[in-house]
Amino acid sequence: MPETESSAEQAGFVYVLGCAGAGGYVTYVGWTLDLERRLAMHNAGSGAKTTRGRAWRLLYAERLPDRRAAMRREWHLKRDRALRRRLALAARGLD
Repeated sequence: MPETESSAEQAGFVYVLGCAGAGGYVTYVGWTLDLERRLAMHNAGSGAKTTRGRAWRLLYAERLPDRRAAMRREWHLKRDRALRRRLALAARGLD
């Protein structure tokens, strides 16, 4: 039986957002199935609680084969402080 869109696993994305704040540049790591919609939600104040009230920009994104792979990659990126620091410096033009 051929695979249909509903039965196939959707591609997932892992992303890093950045925002200049009073205490410096802040990053946020997350995963989603729809990257554009998720970024719009963060900027509209309906994303994760820690992202509300800020103007976020996309610093980095990876497309992964499915939601499970995206969640695994998110776990690693959240712990990769060096990558997040490099992305923040690049976003501020200090790289």
